[in-house]
Amino acid sequence: MCGMPQQPPVRSTPSRPRRPDASMSLLTTVMDHSLDEGYAEAAARKKERGASGGPRALRSKLGLAAGLVLAALVVTVGAAQARIAAPVVAKEREELIDRVESATSDADKLEDDVDELRDDVEERQRDALEEHGGSQGELVALLSGATKVQGPGVKLVVDDAKEADEGGGGPRESTGFSDTGRVRDRDMQRVVNGLWQAGAEAISINDQRLTALSAIRAAGDAILVDNKPLVPPYTVLAVGDGQRLSTRFQNSHDGQSLHALQENFGIRTAISVQDDLRLPAAPSVTVRTAEPKAGKGTS
Repeated sequence: MCGMPQQPPVRSTPSRPRRPDASMSLLTTVMDHSLDEGYAEAAARKKERGASGGPRALRSKLGLAAGLVLAALVVTVGAAQARIAAPVVAKEREELIDRVESATSDADKLEDDVDELRDDVEERQRDALEEHGGSQGELVALLSGATKVQGPGVKLVVDDAKEADEGGGGPRESTGFSDTGRVRDRDMQRVVNGLWQAGAEAISINDQRLTALSAIRAAGDAILVDNKPLVPPYTVLAVGDGQRLSTRFQNSHDGQSLHALQENFGIRTAISVQDDLRLPAAPSVTVRTAEPKAGKGTS
């Protein structure tokens, strides 16, 4: 029995399994193509230019090398010039130091000569006073400041307030100065006059001997004694009976005024009795007028 030929059974091809990330197409694209197409094209063009632009890269390297060589040359030349100039500068410095030392030595010698001449003048003045002044010659020399003085007395230190104020107003402003804690020339005038009245025989301020012709003035905020500026603190030395001089000065009107300056403006003061004070002679004593004293028995 002939039957119809049977066809072999058709086998269906199994489909490929579905990717787990098939539903995440955006993430898949990002992972598979991490480099943007535009960047990829630019990288390719750059690679092509690098392959064909060898001479240009070489020229750039040569230019950089030439610049470095030029900079090194400039530094080397500068260092060489500095090394050459160093001995010259050192020599000029040594010459300048020698000139300064020589001028300083000359000034010291001149100062010694001035001291010797001053001592000679003082001795001659003392001899003349003893010859013509009799027993009062030494007293006259003392009061005129022509000789050095040594003896007991009082040391008075006057200084500006610790925190002197530049501005402000007050009773001291009426005489042309602001109401501050600075010591003024008129303050020192009162101090000196008070010491004279209390019995001082000789006075000096910052080693500047005062005479009958001395002047205490102001130049701005500076105090001048015989046109020489003084710097605070002002140390006033007064030769005399120390304890008596101190008591009389502090009880005087001028001493009370100094105390008021301390209380009201913070000016610092300190007074002490000294057993041994040394006052220099006045730099120069100019005699403007002189009249001989009539001796005893003359009509």
